[in-house]
Amino acid sequence: MNFIQSCRQLIAVDTSPTGDCLEAVKYLAELGKSLGFKTEIQVESLEGVEQANILLRPNDEISMGDELMLQTHLDTVDPGTYSQWTRTESNPFNASIYENKIYGLGSADVKLDFLCKMFATSQFCAQELKRSFVLVGTYGAQSAMAGAIRLLRRKKVWAKYALVGEPTKLELVGSGQGLAVVEVRIPFSEREMKYRRDHDSFESSSSQSKMFSGRAAHSSMPHLGESAISKMFQFLEQLPAGISVMELDGGLNYNSVPASAYLEFDLVGGLSDSVALKIGHIWQVVKILEAEFLEFKDESFEYPYSSLNIGTIRTSEEGIVITGSCRLLPSISQDIYEQWMNRLKESCREVGGEFIIKDYKPSFSTEPDSDFVSVCRKVLDAQGISKELKKISASTEASVFHRMGIECLAFGPGMSIGNSHAPNENVDIEELELAKTFYRQVIERFCL
Repeated sequence: MNFIQSCRQLIAVDTSPTGDCLEAVKYLAELGKSLGFKTEIQVESLEGVEQANILLRPNDEISMGDELMLQTHLDTVDPGTYSQWTRTESNPFNASIYENKIYGLGSADVKLDFLCKMFATSQFCAQELKRSFVLVGTYGAQSAMAGAIRLLRRKKVWAKYALVGEPTKLELVGSGQGLAVVEVRIPFSEREMKYRRDHDSFESSSSQSKMFSGRAAHSSMPHLGESAISKMFQFLEQLPAGISVMELDGGLNYNSVPASAYLEFDLVGGLSDSVALKIGHIWQVVKILEAEFLEFKDESFEYPYSSLNIGTIRTSEEGIVITGSCRLLPSISQDIYEQWMNRLKESCREVGGEFIIKDYKPSFSTEPDSDFVSVCRKVLDAQGISKELKKISASTEASVFHRMGIECLAFGPGMSIGNSHAPNENVDIEELELAKTFYRQVIERFCL
């Protein structure tokens, strides 16, 4: 079985929010069987759509409460505008190779990492192990890590240790930030709804529209992106009071800095309680909180502060819906986190809006002197790769597993910063090969 061909085939399966993780799981199950693994598909449902996890084991033996889990999420973010994927002929699912790099959605974040694990560990399918291991591909990383949560709730694994797939550029990560996913609902007033309903029947309309452009980035690295929604809010602040907002739209998901936004408005609305004023009130509180974030700094992270990202904004008949995420340094106490969330909640309540915390994952941290960490560091050292234990701003499934007492490390080929959640995502083929060597040698040292 050709590894590169398998990479092409897996990228070709659309596992974005509008795609099908189950199709990818079925492909991996067949590949796993051909490599000698015992396969299990865990079919679940997410928001009415059929999804699935996949589990691959080298044999039927399970070290109850002591096995090693090698996990990777199989879903990806939305690809955004296809025309921006210039390296893949405007098709993010068309894996292409340039200068020894594979381009395509999920190449770095993080589908190909699962193939590295499969090809690296298949040779142990016929061997006797002192500690069992299991490969796990999960769905729902972009939906509050639903697949990882269902995996644990169904008691599908009995792990004590976990290597969590994440594009770390082959750096070993022992600590990660927490993540809160939030939703804000801002209602139109009755007068505003009537004006909007009547708007289309006017013979002459005074509405105007404006597009805003930004730069996409992973929300854990806000300094590398440029938020189009923030630009739109700044523009709204400068418009006359009482305008009527006809349409607000922008962003792809809570986890990405939005690259585009759209506003349609009517200057002759004359509304005293318009949704634009309500947004402006909440926006002021957001800016105050962002200034407070700068008071807490941790230089060991690439982006050394907590951050807040407004990821999407949509317009419904009833009002405006905003989704976003707040990333939290490990040093942020539960009290401070709750104070920040309560202030956002209060700002929404003051304008008749609703603030909902859709999901919360605390930070994770692994003891640097544990046996598991020691083995992984020795393997990297033998490969001539830095064995220093790092920290990342991104939230991973490690936060889910850590809460269940599983000792976690994040690791994987590919770069996250400026690469994942952006067009022309890619991974160096040499890094894929080094990752395979790492996984194989970890099994040799930890499981044989």
